[in-house]
Amino acid sequence: QVQLAESGGGLVQAGGSLRLSCAASGSIFSINSMGWYRQAPGKQRELVAAITSGGSTNYADSVKGRFTISRDNAKNTVYLQMNSLKPEDTANYYCNADVVPGGWVLKGSAYWGQGTQVTVFS
Repeated sequence: QVQLAESGGGLVQAGGSLRLSCAASGSIFSINSMGWYRQAPGKQRELVAAITSGGSTNYADSVKGRFTISRDNAKNTVYLQMNSLKPEDTANYYCNADVVPGGWVLKGSAYWGQGTQVTVFS
């Protein structure tokens, strides 16, 4: 089965940086798009950034210019470099990937990580 393992969250001062990592493991044929979502208390879950298998990226306006998403296809891993962090970035960050599992039927399905907490204090 496919699993996503996240790491890199933590407590950081405003203006600081964090780098989130998410590695997919298990029976994987290929991975299409990968992305990061976040959800703060009392707010809707929102897409932070996404990246296609070809490297095209998409960012939420609130993080554009501060966050950078990248991926290492050989390692089935997606990263989120978070710079100039603000208190409003505080949220639980979830990794998402459209994964084609190994098997007779090759079809992508959405998989989610357990989430990693990012807390930014001033």
